[in-house]
Amino acid sequence: MHNRAYGVIKSSLKSDMCQLLGMNCATPTDITFSFRGFSQRAGITSDHSDGFGIAFFEDKACRLFVDNQSAVESPIADLIRNYPIKSRNVIAHIRKATQGKITLENSHPFIRELWGRQWIFAHNGDLHDFDPPLSGRFTPVGNTDSERAFCYLLDQLVEAFGYEEPSLEQIFEVLERISPQIAEYGTFNYCLSNGQALFSYAITKLHWLVREYPFNQAHLIDLDVEVDFSQVTTPEDRVAVITTEPLTHNEKWTAYQPGEMILFQHGKPIKKAITHVERLKREHENPELKRITRADQY
Repeated sequence: MHNRAYGVIKSSLKSDMCQLLGMNCATPTDITFSFRGFSQRAGITSDHSDGFGIAFFEDKACRLFVDNQSAVESPIADLIRNYPIKSRNVIAHIRKATQGKITLENSHPFIRELWGRQWIFAHNGDLHDFDPPLSGRFTPVGNTDSERAFCYLLDQLVEAFGYEEPSLEQIFEVLERISPQIAEYGTFNYCLSNGQALFSYAITKLHWLVREYPFNQAHLIDLDVEVDFSQVTTPEDRVAVITTEPLTHNEKWTAYQPGEMILFQHGKPIKKAITHVERLKREHENPELKRITRADQY
């Protein structure tokens, strides 16, 4: 990894929405390069300074680190930037609070157990008047719309399959049905993982890329840091990176379409779908109906 000046590159990433970072890999991989750039958005190149968190899966369980300090100031984030924890599935989040106090229990990602696995969820957006009934099997600890949406998603999975674990494709089908229903209440972009794969969904802004053999150099947007992946990888490695805003200058990032869901496994997308969100159709036909929330201001 080359750090020519360790200087900050001025960025136009200021926004009032949280930011997501996900990684899904064919072989256990560390996220230090991406997280170094991503965490700069928590107070240096942007202002997402209301807490952060990151989860690293190891098979069915994960290491979860959360802090209500910003990812720039937190000593936990400093550990993540410098200690290469390897994982096949990682989800990180830097928070710009729209609902809920700036407290530890409101810091993403959120964690729950289902079917003998830990599930991790992080969301950016702002859901208005979203208060569905919950079964009590999954209960929010904090007071964010995001955690309530997570509990509701898991409730719907249990309602669909009971306590016998379904296939990834079956889970995808339920998420494909439920996610646009939640998106009727506002911006709903998320990453979700059970350690087997990574599910992702976007209404507004999310991007992805795959790094694979033959690997090339990558240069961060938020820091003057470059890495030549061909020097630190093998032909068996493959990494999918999902993020709100592209992290690098010189790689090709693909933007999600509104309502797009993508399932990643072994470092590549294995299933995609475009969902129908009636609210987006109404707002397109009549722009006066569009509700601009803090989470939608870029």
